[in-house]
Amino acid sequence: MITIGRRIEVRGIVQGVGFRPWIYKLAHEGGVTGRVRNDAGGVIIDAFGSEPALEGFARTLIEAPPPAAEIADVRWRDIPPELLDTFTIASSASSEELRVSIPPDLATCSECLAEIFDPADRRYRYPFTNCTHCGPRFTIATGVPYDRAATTMTRFTMCEACQREYDDPLNRRFHAQPNACPVCGPQLTLVTRHGRVVECEDPIDGAAAAIGQGAIIAIKGLGGFHLACAATDDATVNRLRQLKRRDEKPFAVMVADLRAAERLAILTDEERALLTSAIRPIVLARPRPHSWLSQMVAPDAPLVGLMLAYTPLHHLLLRDISEPVVMTSGNVSDEPLAYRNDDAMTRLASMADYFLLHDRDIEAFCDDSVTRVIAGAPVLLRRSRGYVPRPVRILPPFAQPVLAAGALLKNTFCIGLGDCAYPGPHIGDLENVAVYDAYVAATERLTRFLRIEPRVIAHDLHPDYLSTRYALSRPEPLKIGVQHHHAHIASVMAEHALKGPVIGVAYDGSGYGTDGSAWGGEILLAHLDRFERIATLRPIRLAGGDAAIREPWRVAVALLLDAFGEVPASLGARFGGVTRQQIAAVTQLVESGSHAPAAHGAGRYFDGIAALVLGRARSAFEGQLALAWNGVADPRDTGGYPFVIDHSSKPWSIDLRLMVIAIVEDITAGLHASRIAARFHNTLVEAAALAVESAASAHGDRPVALSGGCFQNPLLAEGLIARLSPRFDVHLNRRVPPGDGGIALGQAVVAAAVAKGM
Repeated sequence: MITIGRRIEVRGIVQGVGFRPWIYKLAHEGGVTGRVRNDAGGVIIDAFGSEPALEGFARTLIEAPPPAAEIADVRWRDIPPELLDTFTIASSASSEELRVSIPPDLATCSECLAEIFDPADRRYRYPFTNCTHCGPRFTIATGVPYDRAATTMTRFTMCEACQREYDDPLNRRFHAQPNACPVCGPQLTLVTRHGRVVECEDPIDGAAAAIGQGAIIAIKGLGGFHLACAATDDATVNRLRQLKRRDEKPFAVMVADLRAAERLAILTDEERALLTSAIRPIVLARPRPHSWLSQMVAPDAPLVGLMLAYTPLHHLLLRDISEPVVMTSGNVSDEPLAYRNDDAMTRLASMADYFLLHDRDIEAFCDDSVTRVIAGAPVLLRRSRGYVPRPVRILPPFAQPVLAAGALLKNTFCIGLGDCAYPGPHIGDLENVAVYDAYVAATERLTRFLRIEPRVIAHDLHPDYLSTRYALSRPEPLKIGVQHHHAHIASVMAEHALKGPVIGVAYDGSGYGTDGSAWGGEILLAHLDRFERIATLRPIRLAGGDAAIREPWRVAVALLLDAFGEVPASLGARFGGVTRQQIAAVTQLVESGSHAPAAHGAGRYFDGIAALVLGRARSAFEGQLALAWNGVADPRDTGGYPFVIDHSSKPWSIDLRLMVIAIVEDITAGLHASRIAARFHNTLVEAAALAVESAASAHGDRPVALSGGCFQNPLLAEGLIARLSPRFDVHLNRRVPPGDGGIALGQAVVAAAVAKGM
C-alpha cells in the first residue's frame, strides 16, 4: 500500500492525562509510524501509513480518547511521507501557541487506589500515589508545556523503579509528572500547632487517632489546606465553628465512598454520578432524616454538602477513621485559603490542634468545587478544583486577548483568548486586602501560563468594587465597563453559543445598574454588545442599606409598608428579638427614603418573605433564608398568588404587592409555611414567564437565558424552565455558576463584542 503522511493537531485537555502513551499504543496496534509530542497548545502527531490505517487511527482518536482527556478540536493536513520503522514519543516543543492544555487536578483512579491498599505493592499506603489518569496537575504546574521540570515535583529525583515507569510508553505512569514512591517522593509529617513533630510510625494513623479523640487537624491537600474533624461530634464541630468564625453556614463533609454517602443523603442518579466523577466536587443533596451527622454540621439547613475522598491521603485517612469527617476550607472565614506550610502554621494555629503536612509544594491554591443538580443536570455553584483551568469554548472567537476582572462577591476572573475562555479558580469575596492580594496573584499566574498580554480589560460598573479598581489600575488603555446583569445573561450566551438577541431573566440579590440604582429582578433583551431593559421587579427600600441584607426583617417591614402603607400590628411580633422601637425606626427610614436605597433584586423578595413567614429576623450568611425558604416549600402545592405587570412604565414593572397582601392573609388564616413557600415560588415563576412572553410578543420569540444567583434555587429554575419550554428554547448556566462566580465569563464576551465594534 502507498504510505501517506498527516500532521494532526489536537487541542483541549490532552496533557498530563496519558494521551501520548495512549496515542503510542494506538499507533502500534494500527500499523502507523511517526511521532507525537506536546507543545504549549496541546498535542501534535506526525502519522505515516496507509490511508485506511490513518483513517482508523484518526477515527479512534476522536471517538474514544482516554477517559481524563477532553478533546476540543482536531485538525489535520497532509505532509510528505516519511519511511520510519516505528512510532515514537518526542520531547515537548516550545511554541508561540497562546493556549494552555494543563489539565485540572484529578481524583485518584481505581488502579492507584488498589495499589495503596495492597500490602504487596511498593506503593502500599503511600499518600502521593498517582499516574497519568489521576493526581495533581494545575496546582503543581509552574509553567507550560506541562513537563516535570515545570512542576513543583522537579525537586524530587525519581528512583530507578519510578524512572523506568516514567520512561516506558506502555506504562500508565509514562510521563506522569508527579510520579513518585515512598523511596523518592514527598513525605508526610504530623506536627502539633507549635511545630513539634509527633513521633508516630504512620502520620495518617496518628491524624486519624487524633480526630477520633476530638482533635481538629489542618490537612494539606491538593489545592490547599482543609480543617478536618469528626462530623459526628457536636462539641468538636461547634468548637471549629467558633474558631473559624462561621456561625451557621454549613460545613462540607467527606466520606470514604458512595456507600457511605448513601447513608447520609438521599441521592439521585445524577448526584451519584457527580460524586464519583474524576472531579469529585462537593455535591449539595437532601440529608437522610436522623443520620449520625452532628446537627452542628449544617444547622437548620435543608441540604448537606458531601464529597468523596479524592486523594490517596483522603482515602487512607477515611479508611482509618471509618466515619464522616468535616472537611472545610483551611482559613478563617473571609480570608484566602492557606496553601503553603509556613503560612498555614501561622494562620491556622489558633484553630488546629495538629497539622498533617507534606513537602510537595502547592504552586496555586484551588478550593473545592461545589455543585447541585438542577433540572436533571449539574449546575456549578463554585467552579474551582477539578474544573480549572478547563476552558469554555467560545463562538465567535476573541479577536484579541481579554481579561475580565469579575465581581465583588464569589469572585473569579476570566481570560479570553482565541476560541477559549479560561475562568480562574474561585477566589472568594473581595472585601479585604488578603483576598485581593490572592486575586491579583492568581490573575497574574494564569496570564503567564497563557503567555499573553491582555489588550482589553472588562470590569463591573460598580466604582467601589475592588475588582473594578484593579481593572482600572492596569496599564492597558482599553477598559470596558459591563453592566452586572448583562454579564449574567452573556455568560449563558457564551456557554451555549447563542448569538443573540436572547430574552434574559437575570434574578439575583443586587447589581449596579446603568442608572446607579441596585438592579436584580431584570428581564433583558440582550445582544452581546448591548441590551435593553424590558422589565424589572418593583423596587423595595433597604432600610440601612447593607444592614437590610444581614437583617431581612427590615426587608419584610419595607414589603409590608409598600403593600399596606403600614406594618399590621399583629405581624410585628413575628420577628423574634426585634422591638417595636426598631420597627418604628425602620418604618421612618423607609418612608423618608433616608439611608434606604431602592433595590430591584429578586433575592430581597426571598429574604423578606422568608423572614416574615418563618419568623427569622437575621441571616448568618448570604442566601441563608432563601435556602431555608426553598427547602421548606411543598412541591405538591401548585397554587399561586396575584400580581400585576404594569406595561405602561418603561421598563415594565412587575408588581408583587398583591402577592404580599395574599401571603399576609394566609399567615393570618394559619396556612402552613410549606404551602405559602410553594405558592411564593410558583408566583415568581408565573410573573417571570408572563414578562418573558410579553417581551417575545414585542420583540419576537427568542431563546431564553436564565442567570443570577436566584437560579441556584431549583424550584425557581425548574419551574421557569418547565413553564417556558413548550414555546421557548430555555438555557441555564452549567459550566460556570449562575451566581457571581460566572460574571467574569459574561464580562469577557461582552467586552470583546464591544471592542470589536469600536
